Amino acid sequence: MPSITPKGAAAIAVGLAALGAGYAERGIGSAAVGAIAEDQDLFGTGLILTVLPETLVILALVVVFVVPSAF
Repeated sequence: MPSITPKGAAAIAVGLAALGAGYAERGIGSAAVGAIAEDQDLFGTGLILTVLPETLVILALVVVFVVPSAF
């Protein structure tokens, strides 16, 4: 019997992905706000770069639905 269930492993994967995305957004967000303060034309680029780490969490959520059904 495994020490962690597949659903538990999927939950840990999503949690770690969210933690990593939050850590990445910390630096990206502050740099984007600084760049936008200097040049208003960089708003779109700053927004895209800030949202990019969130795709990691969305892909990790796929794990929640795929992994438990595999066992």
